[in-house]
Amino acid sequence: MVREVHHRHDAVGVLLYDPERDAVVLVEQFRPGALDDPASPWKLEVVAGLVEHSESVAEVARRESLEEAGCEVGELIELHAYYPSPGACDERVTLFCGLVDSRGLGGVHGLDAEHEDIRVHVLPFARAWELLQAGRLDNAMCLIAFHWLVGERASLRARR
Repeated sequence: MVREVHHRHDAVGVLLYDPERDAVVLVEQFRPGALDDPASPWKLEVVAGLVEHSESVAEVARRESLEEAGCEVGELIELHAYYPSPGACDERVTLFCGLVDSRGLGGVHGLDAEHEDIRVHVLPFARAWELLQAGRLDNAMCLIAFHWLVGERASLRARR
């Protein structure tokens, strides 16, 4: 029997959450894999990036938060590590929640060298949850991170 495996870099995702304002920071970018999506190929997502050979997953989380959202992360909480598609791919994703101060965040970010055009959105948690329930936050990282946040939100807010 022959099996094919798509080899990819491991990845990191970061749900940026401001417990003081009960707000999340999401990034919006064009996704070619969603070109035929009837709603839009522009997807709202958590910050994410690939792990380079000499980086830790926490370093990637902090680097990508700055590059994609212009955001410094305070406490970084590891949520889960998982294989998004183990039937065909060896990629492993580590998902974090990064506690942030969302005041002043927004605009367009990303690296010119990577041809990134990333719009930053700061949303009240309630609005983001509505978008998730309506199917607008339709990727695994968002689904997993937001369901984790629903269970932990009160304790994160109580720590402020």
